[in-house]
Amino acid sequence: MADGDVETINKRGQWVNSVEGDSARSSSFSSRDEAIEAGRALAEELGSRHTVRDDEEPTGVITDPGQD
Repeated sequence: MADGDVETINKRGQWVNSVEGDSARSSSFSSRDEAIEAGRALAEELGSRHTVRDDEEPTGVITDPGQD
């Protein structure tokens, strides 16, 4: 990925849009569709590429491994 490229990825049921080289612009969503729509819009705004990575099955549960 090049700087400015947007990647949408499932992280334990939470969908995250991350921007290569600009972590301050990253955002998270509970819905895959919402994350993809926002990722596409952000990539268009930045003039960059958007990719979606579906490595995990979505669970619909947002988890934080640091919290019990």
